[in-house]
Amino acid sequence: MRFPKIIAAVLLLFGLLAPGAQAGEDCHPLPTPGHPQYLVGYGSLMDEASRLRTAPNAKEALPVRVQGFRRAWITPGSEIGFSTTFLGVSPNAKAGMNAVLFALADDAELGNMDAREAGYCRVAVAPEQLTPLAGERPQGEVWLYVNAMGKTAAPSRRYPIVQSYVDIFLAGCLQIERQYQLAGFAEECVDSTHGWSKHWVNDRLYPRRPFIYQPNAGTIDRLLERKRPAEFRAIRIE
Repeated sequence: MRFPKIIAAVLLLFGLLAPGAQAGEDCHPLPTPGHPQYLVGYGSLMDEASRLRTAPNAKEALPVRVQGFRRAWITPGSEIGFSTTFLGVSPNAKAGMNAVLFALADDAELGNMDAREAGYCRVAVAPEQLTPLAGERPQGEVWLYVNAMGKTAAPSRRYPIVQSYVDIFLAGCLQIERQYQLAGFAEECVDSTHGWSKHWVNDRLYPRRPFIYQPNAGTIDRLLERKRPAEFRAIRIE
């Protein structure tokens, strides 16, 4: 995806465009015409409702493991106003993670995903890097969004992890665990995510009664308390 210079400048100003995706530099390669297109989702895209907002046809998502990529809290948000640190991925030959795989309806839907993930670069996933946990290995091109060079940072007080985003991520993991009866899938989501931090804010609408808006709140909190006890105890209510 190539951006005219004036558009790139605006996107960079608001932190929506990675340095590697500036005008004249393309980190969203064109898909091969006629080939089915698939995307690996490892953060908010694991949640069905979040995924369908950008790819309305991507209701079916299959659980997979992906080798050669390291998921972590490394993506700082906008520099303007109050912000957060999101999940990101960097290439790492020794690392792996669980995720979901879903098909895209057409090139337009892939373009919509590129716009949604404008701060990331889309890279190809080789067949040998992908292990399906249900269903068959896809026949087509598989993509995954990684952080651009120089576009990573650990969580901080200014850019904390926020519970609302954690909830979307882990709610998606729980959906997949229940749908495919994969015991421990959500736990693996936590274990294969690096960079958990004490810079963590509970921004739920009603943090002391979270089940009103987040039906998985109790399950998510128990999982986090068990797997990341030190960070969980340090969460501050916003």
